[in-house]
Amino acid sequence: MTSTFAKLAPLVLVFAVNGAWAHGDVKCTTRPKAEWKPHTELHEKLTKEGWVIRRMEATPSCYEVYAKDPQGKRIEAFFDPVTFARVEEK
Repeated sequence: MTSTFAKLAPLVLVFAVNGAWAHGDVKCTTRPKAEWKPHTELHEKLTKEGWVIRRMEATPSCYEVYAKDPQGKRIEAFFDPVTFARVEEK
């Protein structure tokens, strides 16, 4: 059993690291953080539109939202923190 784990551990690590890099191309804004609107405003806006927010994070240039969209689909979405416009992954 230990030898199986030893063989699989590097593979698991590769997938974990690749997942962390998956959104490296998403760029929302280059404006300073002092100009960003509070994430609570985005949360309120999305909730009014029918989203069910599970978690929100700030990346270096975006707000990243983990939620269910108004159709009930689980989704990870990126929003410009200044305009709240949705940004698609490249």
